[in-house]
Amino acid sequence: MTAQYVGTGTLARLSARRDRIRLPVWVYVIVALVASTAYAFKGLYTTVAQRIEFADQIRANGALVAVTGRIFDDTTIGGLTAWRFGGFAAVLTAIMSILTVTRHTRAEEDSGRTELVSAAVVGRRAPLTAALTVAAYANLLVALLIGLVLMLLGQPAIGGFALGLSVAGAGLVFAGIAAVTSQIASSSRGATGLALAVLGLAFVLRAVGDVSTGGARIMSWLSPIGWAQQVRAYAGERWWVFALFGALAAVLIGFAYALVGRRDVGAGLIADRPGAPRASRALQSPLGLAVRLQSGMWIGWAAGLFLLGLFLGSAGKNVGDLLKTSSQMSDYIEKLGGSTSATNAYFVATIGLFALAVAAYGITAVLRARTEETDGRAENLLATRVTRAAYLRGHVLVALVGSALILAAMGLGAGITYSAVTGDAGRIPSMIGAALGQWPAVAVFAGIAVLLFGLAPRLLSLAWAAFGIAVGIGQIGPLLKAPQWVLDLSPFTHSPKLPGGEVTALPLIVLTAIAAALVLAGVAGFRRRDIG
Repeated sequence: MTAQYVGTGTLARLSARRDRIRLPVWVYVIVALVASTAYAFKGLYTTVAQRIEFADQIRANGALVAVTGRIFDDTTIGGLTAWRFGGFAAVLTAIMSILTVTRHTRAEEDSGRTELVSAAVVGRRAPLTAALTVAAYANLLVALLIGLVLMLLGQPAIGGFALGLSVAGAGLVFAGIAAVTSQIASSSRGATGLALAVLGLAFVLRAVGDVSTGGARIMSWLSPIGWAQQVRAYAGERWWVFALFGALAAVLIGFAYALVGRRDVGAGLIADRPGAPRASRALQSPLGLAVRLQSGMWIGWAAGLFLLGLFLGSAGKNVGDLLKTSSQMSDYIEKLGGSTSATNAYFVATIGLFALAVAAYGITAVLRARTEETDGRAENLLATRVTRAAYLRGHVLVALVGSALILAAMGLGAGITYSAVTGDAGRIPSMIGAALGQWPAVAVFAGIAVLLFGLAPRLLSLAWAAFGIAVGIGQIGPLLKAPQWVLDLSPFTHSPKLPGGEVTALPLIVLTAIAAALVLAGVAGFRRRDIG
């Protein structure tokens, strides 16, 4: 039996080395968001009375409760932090775990590297065990750092580590889910899509349960994201909830191991559907192929951001009223949103936050070109009449146009619900415009990825490092009163503060020009370097 795990340590070290930039960025972003939230609340609500008043106003807003969850402790900074970012941090760690496991299992099989490695002294279960080990270490590091950061901010150690472990518990469960979908699906894209669909369902179950009354609240207990919040960090911790995380993760991982032995390497339990005998006209161009390859990811991002937009818009009017009653919270949002209108500042801050997520999509879409190259498919394509510039241009256009459409979907969702609660249909175009105002900054990050792809593909992880720096500057910089030159390092600092702000053409032109220059330099570099 132990022969099936031979080589696990070596593969785990190799996986950790390959993710030596990617995973630290994920950990940094998650911990930084929790830390910045706790730091902000510490300065905003200095008395217990202020915290209770704020929490009562949140509980009266069903839309906010659906997005962020229920408040279990309204007397401490730690309790408010656990409410505000506990569930969101659990979602982020779940995504980190899903991408890590599928990257080192299903994606490795798709590329043929698993079959090559298996020809050596490597057990059948070693690749999956190595991927789960790396994901587990990343989740435990998140838990440890969250606990330490909250301790440094003066919060009780028990609550801080309970919050960190609850976040890590959700991540481990979804690592197990990704392990299962990696055996079921026949491609890394399918495995990732299935796991993310389960995550979306878990979020919806948690949201419905939290806004329901009576017996319907049980729906929160059907979701690992709900479990993370039901640990009740800082509110009389429920340590027994961690048994649910452990039991479900063990069952999922055991099921994944059982499935490993029931399929061939490179194949999934669900076979691919046979394709058409002849390619459609849309697939007879590099752009059409890129659209086909990335359509599933684009549709998923657009649908997810549209739903988030619906939540944001439905909460807009009530949030504006809430901020007017809390000068501290109003100041906090205005620092992030850069607007003196409470409602507009809320939308500026939230749209800016989710525009960062769209920037991550842009980087991921460009990286698909590198995946096609390292898997050997790009070389076959370039052996035809397709030029290198045309090949890369297809993926770049998918990244840039897809980013714009995702932003528009988010703005449309926010506009629909905000216009419904205000009775002003004119909110729809203004919210779409506010979201699209973030596109030049998003394009810069896609441009960085293209530049690295063309000139130094082995350093592509630096695109994620740049993304992590922008997250830190945008979310923490204003709260720490960082100097303006530091804030200016993030492209999003120069985006228009919409809705409500003025639109200046020059920053948008400069950002677009920078993105274009990065893309052109990347294409030029790709035309001159070796493939692979």
